[in-house]
Amino acid sequence: MALTKDAKAAIVKKYARGKNDTGSAEVQIAILTEEIKNLTEHLKEHKHDFHSRRGLLMKVGKRRSLLNYLIKTDVTRYREVVKQLGLRK
Repeated sequence: MALTKDAKAAIVKKYARGKNDTGSAEVQIAILTEEIKNLTEHLKEHKHDFHSRRGLLMKVGKRRSLLNYLIKTDVTRYREVVKQLGLRK
């Protein structure tokens, strides 16, 4: 269910803004999006796993907060991330 080190490294490499960038909003949003996809698939099979459901809701809220931050600080970066990840809104 959790992202592997290689998968996370690939996401960081794809969405990083610079060579040593691992913590920018874009990278965090991309990692959270992948984790949300994995948890959503898990919950389709395990409908009564309420602990994982809470984790999913917390990740969705965190991603929403990061997107709100990004739209306030740099709209072009926000639009680019939303387009690349295929997010609504």
